[in-house]
Amino acid sequence: MKHIILPILTLGVILTGRADAQTQDPLPSWNETATKAAIIEFVEKVSSDGSPDFVPPEDRIATFDNDGTLWCEQPIYTQLAFAFDRVKALAPEHPEWKTKQPYKAVLDGDLESLKSQGEKGVAEIIAATHAGMTSDEFAKISSDWIATAKHPRFKRPYTECVYQPQLELLAFLRDNGFQTFIVSGGGIEFMRPWTARVYGIAAPQVVGSSIVTEFQMQNGKPVLMRLPKVNFVDDKAGKPVGIGQHIGKRPILAFGNSAGDREMLQYATGGDGARLGLLVYHDDAEREYAYGPAGGLPDSKMGTFPQSLMDEAGKNGWIVVRMKEDWNRAFP
Repeated sequence: MKHIILPILTLGVILTGRADAQTQDPLPSWNETATKAAIIEFVEKVSSDGSPDFVPPEDRIATFDNDGTLWCEQPIYTQLAFAFDRVKALAPEHPEWKTKQPYKAVLDGDLESLKSQGEKGVAEIIAATHAGMTSDEFAKISSDWIATAKHPRFKRPYTECVYQPQLELLAFLRDNGFQTFIVSGGGIEFMRPWTARVYGIAAPQVVGSSIVTEFQMQNGKPVLMRLPKVNFVDDKAGKPVGIGQHIGKRPILAFGNSAGDREMLQYATGGDGARLGLLVYHDDAEREYAYGPAGGLPDSKMGTFPQSLMDEAGKNGWIVVRMKEDWNRAFP
């Protein structure tokens, strides 16, 4: 008799395990709101055989902005923090920086003066700190920095200031046959060394801004030399262009958080068939930050979310993910 009972019990354990796997919440850090339900419903309808909205796996493309969408972007973009640390590290070789802007503002910790320099000042800092080396050398420098640098407020590595709800969403999408891509205004070579470890997104699936690189032979070794000249800016209208050049297909899901992502969401949701556009709205000063200026929140130079974007989201059916309401936690 036991020879019959044991296989039945074993089968029961297997079936129970399968049922648990099917009913397990794929997004536990998302609250039970209409936002979560809409995301799950979308994924199910585009990935279920027989669904009128079924999308073949090769076309299930999901694109995510990085700064402010996958990880914290306040008080300054992480790559800017890296660039500022590089200015400090290189300062002994450039004594003129003590009196020359925008470097003086960085060395003095004077963010207000730095902001007055605008995009031109930031571009000058990026050129001075990101060029004049090979791609391999830059990858090592940026990787070493990201491994040890910590967020000034949260006192934890920047790679631990990623959003736990988004890590779950990325995994949920991949479990349902999606290909996940980063499409960011950040530097492509700054992100690629660590995105696979942090997000599960491999280097070829990262689209970003870039500077000009040039093939050279150095001491008989072929290298790519980084030059102090902008090659491509993957922001605003540049994002659909970057998607077309690097991915070659229009996404069916796009997730951003600022005016810089507007065109990416327009492009993704402007195609035929089922489409989903999402935006993170940072309204949680206690767990992270609150900024807009949409909804009367403080304005921000980093990740600006204007009221016009909020209005367009309502018009186009894009889902605004409210951090305070839709997420029960921010970081892992």
